[in-house]
Amino acid sequence: MNVTGIAEFVLLGVSNHPDLQVMLFIVFLLVYIIIIVGNMLIFIMIIVDPLLHTPMYFFLKVLSFLDICYSSVTLPKMLVDFLSEDKTISYTSCATQMFFLLFLGASECFLLAVMAYDRYVAICKPLRYMAIMNKKVCFSLTLLSWFLGNVVSLLQTAWVFTLPFCGSNQINYFFCDIPPLIKLSCIDTSLYEVQLFTATVLVIFAPFSLIFVSYFLIIANILKMTSAEGRQKAFSTCSSHLMVVTLYYGSGSLIYLRPKSIHSQDSGKVLALMYTTITPMLNPIIYSLRNKEVNSAIKRRTSRALSRKPFFHRT
Repeated sequence: MNVTGIAEFVLLGVSNHPDLQVMLFIVFLLVYIIIIVGNMLIFIMIIVDPLLHTPMYFFLKVLSFLDICYSSVTLPKMLVDFLSEDKTISYTSCATQMFFLLFLGASECFLLAVMAYDRYVAICKPLRYMAIMNKKVCFSLTLLSWFLGNVVSLLQTAWVFTLPFCGSNQINYFFCDIPPLIKLSCIDTSLYEVQLFTATVLVIFAPFSLIFVSYFLIIANILKMTSAEGRQKAFSTCSSHLMVVTLYYGSGSLIYLRPKSIHSQDSGKVLALMYTTITPMLNPIIYSLRNKEVNSAIKRRTSRALSRKPFFHRT
């Protein structure tokens, strides 16, 4: 409930230069289209192609779904604001946007850890892979990542919106996020910033620790392989995931773990664009270009679609 007296906030956006708004609209519209089309293509391809019905691709399908939702939390509003004089967002809408952003973002953090565990089982325990990573386990791990993301988001959103906001209602950002909103509070937020740092450490470094341990064991196992082809195949199945982890965790850590003394709104916007738009756009490109099975599935489906006879074709 809004007890601060502020009914709405003003999102100042990515840039305050009026002459750049149309160009930025076109650029980010193209980015949003690429995100939706790319992730939807992978999502549908994994559903329709039986050869991709494995645990690894199940988690990739979930990742694509999260990326579509994640970018849709911020980009549509940002696109509207590029062409509108009214850049306001209501108090309730701001809280809702923050909740879903944190929920989807934290869920993706935990899901990337689950995907690392899946790669560990596949490479280090190949004979028991399908038994360990059965459908029930895959669904349970996915639901667990969503549950943890929901808990994190509820606590953080409730915590931020219990702060009293007074004075300016202008958010020097393109969406409702914790760091810029804390700056609008009229009380000393030092304790809250310590709590945010602690929560971020838990949300980022707990799953990242699992990823680190998983890949430490994976690399140790790969180095024991006598076949060069086997080592190359094992590394190739992990390289795409490692690239996504680096992009996502790197930008997220720099946003929420930077000391206040070096915190810059402009650099914060660039980093926020990385994990809210650039990473979801690059994920399908990384996984499709570097994955032979996904490429083969796309080629098979495209070939079948092109070879189909129109229903009015005479035999």
